[in-house]
Amino acid sequence: MELSSKINPHRTILHCDCNGYYASVECLLRPELRNLPMAVTGNPENRHGIILAKNQLAKEAGVITAETISEAKRKCPDLICVSPHHDLYQEYSIKINNIYREYTERVEPFGIDESFLDMTDLWQNYAASPAQFADLLRKRIRESIGLTISVGVSFNKILAKLGSDFKKPDATTVILPEDLTTKVWPLDITNLLYVGKVTAERLRILNINTIGDIAKTDPDFLASYLGKIGENLSLYARGLENSEVQKYSELDEAKSIGNGMTFSEDLTGWEKIREGLSGLVDEVVTRLIKSKKVCNVIQVQLKSSDFQIFSRQTTLNRHIQKRDQVWPIVWQLINELWDETTPIRLLAVTVSGLENQGEVYTQMSFADIVSSNLSVADDSNKSKNSAKQDQIKNLIFELNQQMGGDFLKLGRNQ
Repeated sequence: MELSSKINPHRTILHCDCNGYYASVECLLRPELRNLPMAVTGNPENRHGIILAKNQLAKEAGVITAETISEAKRKCPDLICVSPHHDLYQEYSIKINNIYREYTERVEPFGIDESFLDMTDLWQNYAASPAQFADLLRKRIRESIGLTISVGVSFNKILAKLGSDFKKPDATTVILPEDLTTKVWPLDITNLLYVGKVTAERLRILNINTIGDIAKTDPDFLASYLGKIGENLSLYARGLENSEVQKYSELDEAKSIGNGMTFSEDLTGWEKIREGLSGLVDEVVTRLIKSKKVCNVIQVQLKSSDFQIFSRQTTLNRHIQKRDQVWPIVWQLINELWDETTPIRLLAVTVSGLENQGEVYTQMSFADIVSSNLSVADDSNKSKNSAKQDQIKNLIFELNQQMGGDFLKLGRNQ
């Protein structure tokens, strides 16, 4: 992210954030859930599954993202838990971004349910003020899609993002240069993008508790104390972030497909990590299938609560697409990557090396399957022999699909 040392007050940047996105889409499927506390969870039947999203009623009852279902139900005994529909979330995300693109070509998604819009010199075509345009956009999404969004309007992306978080749901917040000292600086440091739990703790040791405190602290000291993130936070707090909003069209022909999720509470146990990764893999695989792509590079990334980023990837000798092919590799990578002590703020799964499905010949052999790492299959409480049999059955199915017939069969003893 390139940063400027001067405020540019003439820009009009919007950050549009769907309110309780997963839960809101589920309520479109089942309108009877609208007036009940509900949450989208990794596994509704498992009390150890985690909360992926919740509606406003559940939020008011104290339910938070990433806590276990059992923890959430202690706060809200009447909580209704539903399974996620990741393909539908992606579908609605595209619909919403297509509406944004009717107003500007500079639409940059920031996750599946958030987008930046650059409306500089464009909002005048639709409204009397940027705030009125944001209200128009909220009404348009609400009436045509059935979802609500909160919109932050400011002169850069960081403050627009802060604005959309300022008031929810279904609200518009404007932050002008003159609002920096009165509206932004009194806020707690955790309101500033990229201030995680560990970074906040390190700042509080120095009695830096508000965004204004960051802005007034010597930038060189922050850079030496926190590294690059300290340098950036100083600029963010002083309103000096001026990176461009990318054009949506430049993102269309993706060289990779990925999805990440930032958790409101740090993940510290394998069960929560599994639930978080599982949803990400579902969404990535859904997008692979919909785009008719196959991949041979898989990457897992985690961001710690102090904004340190760690990643690991592997390149396969064949292209894959299905969930039962992608998930074991993702689980193996996270097992190699996580040290079991570092709190995780963000998880991301990305696939690349994309090719068009049908244009790549995927070579498979029994030796590849039998010799493959079985740690994940074991993790699903199957014996090694059972896991091998399942994999061989999958291989035979794949080969028959490629040959266009039912030529291969297992013997009866299998």
